[in-house]
Amino acid sequence: MKKVVVVGSLNMDLVMEVDRIPKIGETIKGEEMSYLIGGKGSNQAVAACRLGNEVTMIGCTGKDTFGDKVLKHLKEEGINIDAIKRDEVIFTGIATIFKTKDDNSIVVIPGANDFCDKDLIDKNIEAIKSADILITQLEIPIETVEYVLKVAKENGVKTILNPAPARKISKEILMNADFITPNESEFEIISGKLFKDGNELEESMINWQKENPSTRLVVTRGKDGSSYVDENEVETMKAIKVNVIDTTGAGDTFNGALAHGLSHEFSMNEAVTFAGAAASLSVTEFGAQTGMPKFEEVNNILDIK
Repeated sequence: MKKVVVVGSLNMDLVMEVDRIPKIGETIKGEEMSYLIGGKGSNQAVAACRLGNEVTMIGCTGKDTFGDKVLKHLKEEGINIDAIKRDEVIFTGIATIFKTKDDNSIVVIPGANDFCDKDLIDKNIEAIKSADILITQLEIPIETVEYVLKVAKENGVKTILNPAPARKISKEILMNADFITPNESEFEIISGKLFKDGNELEESMINWQKENPSTRLVVTRGKDGSSYVDENEVETMKAIKVNVIDTTGAGDTFNGALAHGLSHEFSMNEAVTFAGAAASLSVTEFGAQTGMPKFEEVNNILDIK
C-alpha cells in the first residue's frame, strides 16, 4: 500500500441546485440544498484513499459543527486525520456551489484553511518524509504550498501541484513540483495566454513544457480527456463517455487517481489514462466525493493488472 500525503483545504460544501446561475443583482428560486464534505484537499484525499492508498491529510478546520462533520467523514473513509489542526477561533472553510444541469460555479470562503501554515508542516514533517507522493493545491496560503513542496522535494518525495484556484505560479514553486495539473482555463492563467481552439492550447503546452522541463504538465480538458507533452508532441487520453450528473469533484478525483498511478510506477500514459477513467466515473453521481470510484471500478473499465 502506497503512502499519499495531501496538504490542502477542508470545507463544508453548501450545494444549491438551480436552473441557471443568477445574474448580478438578480434573485432566483433554487431547487435543492445539500451539505456535503468538500475542499480540494479533502476531495483529493478521499479519491486517493478509495483507490487503496494509505492517506494522511494535513490541513485545518475550525472547532465548530462543520469541522466535526468533516473530521468524522474523513475518519470513516479511512484517512489519517491526526495531522489536521482545529482552530479555536476561526470557522471551518465553506464553499457555496451553484449547480446547474451542465456545470457549476463556486464561491469559497477559506476560514481555517488560511491557518494551514509552515508550523503545521514542520509538526508533521515525518509523515511527509515517509510518503511516496504528496499532493497540494492553492486553497491554502501560497507560502505553505511553496514550503511543503520544497520539504517534500528535498526528501525525495514525488509532488503533484493542482494549481486551483488558478493564479500565476512562481519559479520557486515550479522547481519543486514534479507534476502540475491545471484544467484548460487554469492553464490559460498560468501561461498568460488565451486559446482560441485546441491547436493553440496544445502549441502553448509544448512551449510551456520546453520552458519548464523539470515539471511535467498535465492539462485536464473535461469531455475531451487529458493531455500531456511527450517528446514535443501532445498526447491526449480520451475521456470515457458516461452519464454526467455532477462535475464538481472530477478534477480532484483526477489528481487523487494520478497520485495512485504515479506512486505505483505506472507509465505516464497509464497514469493519465487511469486518472481520466476515475474522473469520468466520479461525475456519474451527485456530490464531489459521492461518485469517487474504488480501484476495482476503474480496473473493470481499464483491465489494469
